[in-house]
Amino acid sequence: MPSLFLRLAGALCALALGAVALPAAARDALGVAEQSYADWLDANYALSTLAAGPATVVAGLDRAGWEQRRAAAAAALERRLAALRKGRLDAADRKVLAAMQAGYANPPSAPAASNPDQTAARCGSAQDPTLTRAALSAALYACFEHHGNHIRFEDRTLVRTTALELLQELDSGERRRALFTALGPLWSAINADDAPASPYRRLLRLVTADAAAQHGTPIDEAARTVGASRDEIERWLVAILSAWAQATEGSSVEPWNYWHAHTAASRSLDALIPPERILELDRAYYRDLGADLDLLGVTHDFAVRDGKAPLAYSDLVRIGRIVDGRWRPPLARVSANVEHGGLYVLNEIVHEDGHSVQASSIHTRPAFFGWGDDLYVEAFADSTSWSVAEPAWQQRYLGRSTPVADSLRALYASVMLDAAWGLFELRLLRDPQLDPNAVWTDITSRYLHVIPHPDLSWWALRVQLVDLPGYMINYGLGAVLTAEIRSRTRAAIGDYDAGNPRWHAWTSRHLLRFGTSVPTPVLLRRFLGHPVSPQPLLLQLARLDRARS
Repeated sequence: MPSLFLRLAGALCALALGAVALPAAARDALGVAEQSYADWLDANYALSTLAAGPATVVAGLDRAGWEQRRAAAAAALERRLAALRKGRLDAADRKVLAAMQAGYANPPSAPAASNPDQTAARCGSAQDPTLTRAALSAALYACFEHHGNHIRFEDRTLVRTTALELLQELDSGERRRALFTALGPLWSAINADDAPASPYRRLLRLVTADAAAQHGTPIDEAARTVGASRDEIERWLVAILSAWAQATEGSSVEPWNYWHAHTAASRSLDALIPPERILELDRAYYRDLGADLDLLGVTHDFAVRDGKAPLAYSDLVRIGRIVDGRWRPPLARVSANVEHGGLYVLNEIVHEDGHSVQASSIHTRPAFFGWGDDLYVEAFADSTSWSVAEPAWQQRYLGRSTPVADSLRALYASVMLDAAWGLFELRLLRDPQLDPNAVWTDITSRYLHVIPHPDLSWWALRVQLVDLPGYMINYGLGAVLTAEIRSRTRAAIGDYDAGNPRWHAWTSRHLLRFGTSVPTPVLLRRFLGHPVSPQPLLLQLARLDRARS
């Protein structure tokens, strides 16, 4: 942090010009504006926390109180930012001003909760061909609540994450097929009959039309993060998927059997992970990594209720900042729909708390209090969640482990689905005229050995596909960076799959504390000591191939 405030070069330059007083006054004005910016951020995060439920107050204020505070902070910030544009700032202070202007223009947002009384109508509106991109995304997002969180199977109603866990667990192929078929209303709401006028295909065309004005899609942002071209990252994804295809060559599987075919490890351990143990195991692992979630103040909302956001996510409750001359640490929260246990669900929660640990570890000025590039954020969260699949983790926290080949197969079956989704979106956003069912069928049959069903839009299982088209690259390509981060961390502090108390302090010092004060590509190059490469992940897939034989 001191480097953000030392202004020796600027001061010397101002002294030479005989103009020290004005920059100093401008800097003081910048500091005052930054306090308003911090107030505005705190109010935004408090309001998103209240909107998510179940909390009704944050720091003693209800929704109305925080709305008043946000309005006051916004008015003060706008006034002070306008005045600053007329002042004289050095290069470092101009960077601070630009960060606040960009942040204010793009307020932080969390996945939206839904009004149960409105989701059906909003989802139905996706058929309206006149919807804007934002309205169409919102409509399809509502479909994941209306259909994805209300899956009728046998004598009960399931949320989507539970359905995916059960596809791993159910012994009967007929029951797996019935559950897979029960997801049909969600797929139909997203892609209708897969005709060019389907809601999803219309969304793709709207996204690509907007891409030029928005400096590209998440695909382009991810490519910039790793310092590669779109063509290069496509080649990386193909190489990774090809390595998986080689490591798992054998008989093909029906799509409803894909999860079950690769998750013998999960099934043998799931009985040890009932839903009430998820948070206990999650906390124990992070505590052993030196990141006690309770001491960090992380809160968790795992209840299943109508209207709740239909995906797991992490967000801030407040930023970290100087208050009364002392550092007041940030607070983070995790929201997820947990009604079933098992390794799949636990992996998801450990991933989300990877986000909360990152957010809790940022220690920088308010202007730079942000997460960094999405690909890095998702990759870092997986740097701990991947450990859950390792025999060392399982033995320590469950008292039993599975053979390494089974554990790695279960982990990478999920990772490869993410890689497939990343490649799927990359190709569709390059050419939105392509048939998504045909693209998905080609990828999954070629690399995942899934029997083709081009009549089924079974790719429509992830809400990110409609909420933020292109975002799945951050999981698929993110796996490349996850493998890099894990390799670099092990080289520096040793293995951490079964805990390592040095982990949190070391990652905070080298990665997490900077927020957005260091551009993510610069941070990664400095951390890794070399450009991002798919080689560490390919080595892990070769490890699976060796273990299988």
